[in-house]
Amino acid sequence: MKHFTLAILSVAAIAVGCKSNGTDAKPGETIKINFESKSGSKATGTAEFVQKGNEVMFTAKLSGLEPGVHAIHIHEKADCSAADASSAGGHWNPTFKKHGKWGDADHHKGDIGNFTADVDGNGTIVLTTDEWCVGCGDKNKDVLGKGLIVHEKADDYATQPTGNAGGRVACTAIIK
Repeated sequence: MKHFTLAILSVAAIAVGCKSNGTDAKPGETIKINFESKSGSKATGTAEFVQKGNEVMFTAKLSGLEPGVHAIHIHEKADCSAADASSAGGHWNPTFKKHGKWGDADHHKGDIGNFTADVDGNGTIVLTTDEWCVGCGDKNKDVLGKGLIVHEKADDYATQPTGNAGGRVACTAIIK
């Protein structure tokens, strides 16, 4: 009986020793989500996060926007319950960097950037990065459990901590 107990403890020790390092998201992991209009806007659309190897491809397609440039950011919380989407909290910034432009030395993990809505209010943004993962469990990379916000104006990439992008016109929770 003691040998059986020891065998179980050995298997448990091996399982703990093989715990994921937080970068092993499943290849092809895909999250497809729908935006809700916020702050009295008519903005709607979809977003998709696709894990391929160590990279995530992000695509957002929106309609019902005012023509012009809009910011899009990942926010701290997967909560779009407030009419103005303030329930999503601030920008997702697990590495405590200054707000900035994607690709610069200082930027929040959630500082995706700007995209343009055409004269009909339609816009698309596509980004591929190794700074995110989908469901890997790494608190500095995992987009699951966050919010995705489209703002009424462009991000100026300078104003701290938000980029002066104005109100939140669309929101979705990044959840499975």
